[in-house]
Amino acid sequence: MYSPSQPEPEINAPPDVVSANPNFRSADLQTLRWYAVHTRSRHEKRVRQQLEGKSLEVFLPIYESVHRWNDRSAAVSLPLFPGYVFARLRLADRMQVVTVPGVVRLVGFQGRPTPIPDAELAAVRDCCARHIRMEPHPYLVVGKRVRIKDGPLAEMMGIVVRRKGRCRLVLSINSIERSLAVEVDANDVEPVGACAPKLVA
Repeated sequence: MYSPSQPEPEINAPPDVVSANPNFRSADLQTLRWYAVHTRSRHEKRVRQQLEGKSLEVFLPIYESVHRWNDRSAAVSLPLFPGYVFARLRLADRMQVVTVPGVVRLVGFQGRPTPIPDAELAAVRDCCARHIRMEPHPYLVVGKRVRIKDGPLAEMMGIVVRRKGRCRLVLSINSIERSLAVEVDANDVEPVGACAPKLVA
């Protein structure tokens, strides 16, 4: 099982800096967008519960893993992206998030929180909704891009890799530099042309 070891992306400056940042327009503060919420280690589920208690839309993708001990084994549910929860909010309401115990910061770059492209998160949400088996994968952005042409993941795009003779589709959330993989039938994929729309980075 893959254990993420990549360096953490830069985290945004304290909340008051956001208000003072001249790059932020009023519309930016009032638009509902998805953001990655960086949490303390093993606080993902607790943070999700507290954010949901504030009536925020929250997404915490989970996958099943089998842990084995000397005398037994058990299936456990683990965060697909350890240390991260996703929340849909207006930046004007960011204090509802950053003041929650266990939250470190909203993820961002150059002193400003960075919204996640809807298509990136939609692909992961779709896999979860369809109960498709997923697991963490080393962050990947370069490779052979393909489109799923048939099956439950039809029209989804990503990077194809092969492991132990099986075909896997890798989807990435670039703002947190994390990827996941789902198994697909090699007969269901086709190369993405240069002019094809990019749904998943």
